[in-house]
Amino acid sequence: MQPPSTPAYHAAFPVYPKNKPSKNNPAKNHPVRGSLLGIEHLEAYEILALLQLARRMNPVKARPLLRNKRIVFLFYEASTRTRTSFEFAAKSLGAITTLVHASGSSIEKGESIIDTGYTLRAVGADCIVMRHPSAGAPHLMARHLDIPIINAGDGMHEHPSQALLDAFTILKHKKSLKGLQATIIGDVFHSRVARSACHLLTKFGVKITLCGPPEFVPEVAATLVPGLRVTRHLEDAIRGTDVIMLLRVQTERLAGQKISLQDYVSRYQMTAAHLKLARRDALVMHPGPIIRGLELTADVADGPQSVIVDEVHNGVPMRMAILARALGRAK
Repeated sequence: MQPPSTPAYHAAFPVYPKNKPSKNNPAKNHPVRGSLLGIEHLEAYEILALLQLARRMNPVKARPLLRNKRIVFLFYEASTRTRTSFEFAAKSLGAITTLVHASGSSIEKGESIIDTGYTLRAVGADCIVMRHPSAGAPHLMARHLDIPIINAGDGMHEHPSQALLDAFTILKHKKSLKGLQATIIGDVFHSRVARSACHLLTKFGVKITLCGPPEFVPEVAATLVPGLRVTRHLEDAIRGTDVIMLLRVQTERLAGQKISLQDYVSRYQMTAAHLKLARRDALVMHPGPIIRGLELTADVADGPQSVIVDEVHNGVPMRMAILARALGRAK
């Protein structure tokens, strides 16, 4: 599948031709109800419903809402937190799970995304949780299958379950999202996490500042959603903020750039001194994996304002809610 030809930052997924109808595959224009492909086109009430459902989910007390349902995890990229929490979520609901890696499967032999989807559906999949390096891949599969598709991250496009669990985490510490100030620091350009977070948080009145060097936060980033602000200065970005979201920096992406690794650390690393500029009850977040000594210092990662481990913990009930909704068991 070719990546979208539109500007990279917007990463609009491609418009695919409609599939030809057949006896086993009627023509479809829309994903099956329960699919979660992104945050951008969700209504605020749909997001609230998912957040409220997650509050009722307890991974410790198994609820067999999805007993005998077969959920396939189709991962074309490496994952620890997302895949593991989805798997724990599914099993906490009584589902049967199967993991399919790109390596060691027919995908390595050149099988297309659609044919892989047909195969998984034919063997009995009731839902597919999919991660893919190309923007739009889950949308393509969703248009051809008659089961819910959950986007677990597609290229630089979106990571909806991460945005939902981040909102869930914030609301465990704050009374409301409305009126909060949030700062996202790091490689926004390549981040599907940042894109989904911007779409979700701004729907609820959060004011967002993006911070980083031009290589990672181009001026066009401010056009993703209305009201975004871009700054190159860390102190300006975090002064008085309620939420600090740090993004992982892949050191290989600094190769050939004007900013060096040492420059990035000196200008954008979150330290205890910097954190004092934020509100006293500000939250420090990171989707992981964190790199201590690069995006943040160890004392910040392990400090009282850090909710990084809490985010990982909240991933399970949030993904339980996503799977329950997908398969019509939102009780």
